[in-house]
Amino acid sequence: MIITIKDETFGGKILRELNVEFKTEIVTIRDIISARVLQEVEFYNNRMPDYFTGLVEPTEAEQTLNGYKVKYKKIIDAEKQVYVALAAFQSNGFFVLVDNMQSEGLEQKVELTDSTLISFIKLTPLVGG
Repeated sequence: MIITIKDETFGGKILRELNVEFKTEIVTIRDIISARVLQEVEFYNNRMPDYFTGLVEPTEAEQTLNGYKVKYKKIIDAEKQVYVALAAFQSNGFFVLVDNMQSEGLEQKVELTDSTLISFIKLTPLVGG
């Protein structure tokens, strides 16, 4: 089953959409985050574009307006990216909405249907001093 995942701002503006395939209809939030990150890394590693436009910043990358510019164009470690993304979720770096309801934890089960809506809302820290 293919589900469209959206990256949105807190105000609801859609920043990006990607289609992610799931092999089963019952998944966990952990499965959703992992599948999304693995797909992003696979896309980057197969094409090596100038910018990585994934959920979490790869090691040795700098954030730009176009995404994360990876220094020295190298293969990104997918397993490490998944670990960083799961840790970011647990520390409220972003949250996941399923059918407009905030998910509560990594082990929360979700039944996927053709109409399931999944959104990632990345929280931006305030800068100031």
